[in-house]
Amino acid sequence: RLAALVSEFIPRGTDVLLANDMQGALDLIEADDELDALTLRIEEQCYHVLALQQPMASDLRAIVTAVWLTGELERSGDLMVNVAKAARRIYGATLDPRLRGLIERMSEEAGRLMKLAVDAYVERNASLGAALDDIDDGLDQLHRDYSEAIMESHAVEGLTLQAAVQLALIGRYYERIGDHAVNIGQRVQYMVTGWMPEQTSAARLRARADGEHLDEGGTAPS
Repeated sequence: RLAALVSEFIPRGTDVLLANDMQGALDLIEADDELDALTLRIEEQCYHVLALQQPMASDLRAIVTAVWLTGELERSGDLMVNVAKAARRIYGATLDPRLRGLIERMSEEAGRLMKLAVDAYVERNASLGAALDDIDDGLDQLHRDYSEAIMESHAVEGLTLQAAVQLALIGRYYERIGDHAVNIGQRVQYMVTGWMPEQTSAARLRARADGEHLDEGGTAPS
C-alpha cells in the first residue's frame, strides 16, 4: 500500500508541475500526511515483531529490510512533494517543449524504476534487485540531458534564473527517486542472500589494512 501511494505520487506530481495546477499541488502536499502515517505504522509493527518474537536468520533480514524499504519509499514520496512545492514557486513560468518532454520522460523512468524495485521485493528477486543499478543509467542520462536543456532555455529562451534553479532541483528530485529504487534493490539482495554492498567495501578496507603490515617484498615482517 505504501509503495502504491508513492508510485501514484510520481505521475501526479508531474501532472501538477506541467499543468500549473496549484490546487493539485496543495492536494499532493497534504496527501503526504497519509504517507507519513502509514510509514510510522509499518515501522511500529516491525519493531513490535522484533521485540516480541525475536526472529532469526531470514526472518530477521525480512523485518530489517521492511524497515529500510519503508524509509526509501517515504523519502521518494517526499521528493515528489518537493516537486509540487517547486511547481508553486515557478507558477506561470513557460517551459519549452524540450524541457516538458524531458520532465515527462524522467517521471516515466523514475516510476518504472520504482515499480521494478517493488516487484523485486514482492517476488524476492535478488537478480532484478541487482540489475536496478544498471537500469538506473537511463534516468541518469536523462537527467544530464535535462540539465543541459535548462541552461539552453535560460540562455536562449529567456527562462528566468529563479525558474532555472527550481527546475534544476526538480530534475535532481527525479534522479534521487531512481537512487532510492536502486537502494531498495540492494536491500532485496540482502533479504534474499544475506549480502550487503557494504560488505564488499569492508572487505577492501580489511585487505588494505592487512597490506599495510606487509614489507616491500609483499611478505609479513618476522
